[in-house]
Amino acid sequence: MIQILIIEDDRHIGEGLQFLLENEGLHVELAMTIAEGKKKMEEKLYQLLILDVGLPDGNGFVFFQEIKEKEIPVIFLTALDEEEHIVEGFRLGVDEYITKPFRPRELVSRVKNVIRLRGIGTKERNELVIGNIYIHSTEHMAYKNGKQLELTALEYKILLLFFENKGRILTRNQILSHIWDESGNFVNDNTLTVYIKRLREKVEDNPNDPKIIQTVRGMGYKIGG
Repeated sequence: MIQILIIEDDRHIGEGLQFLLENEGLHVELAMTIAEGKKKMEEKLYQLLILDVGLPDGNGFVFFQEIKEKEIPVIFLTALDEEEHIVEGFRLGVDEYITKPFRPRELVSRVKNVIRLRGIGTKERNELVIGNIYIHSTEHMAYKNGKQLELTALEYKILLLFFENKGRILTRNQILSHIWDESGNFVNDNTLTVYIKRLREKVEDNPNDPKIIQTVRGMGYKIGG
């Protein structure tokens, strides 16, 4: 299910939008401040962010620039309807700019359009390739130089998570949350370190100098290659 985070300080608007989108089969969570939104994003992976510009603890334009490297699609939802603000939003690289007040059905349609254009939640490609490693998601198998890798179920899920989020930095909390959601088994932080080490031993040419599963100091991991 597609995971969406709304950061909106007007609870009436936020909960109304949450209700609309959940009726479309989407999973939606609400944060009312940038700080609360940051905390949620550290703990969970979202595939789309709907972001107000005027928030009690900061500016949505500034926050958007802070998270651009995460490459998460963003829709601005704001009362700032002046042309200069709309132009600035698109100049920064936002996917959509929706002004308040909005028509509910039009908003849902525009959210769905971003989902479609970005390919969010689609499984169009069976094979994910990075360097000499590729994953065949239909077969639930991973290969290196054409030879099948012997991975445990959790190792495969972690590797698939990395491949599906190429270019994004994944925090340890995000990875742990994904493992918990997918497997129903508890994996602690120390165990995750062991799994990353084992994965590197299987996918890297030199596990001591990893090129595929790269550490981003102080932040987490990302896929290279």
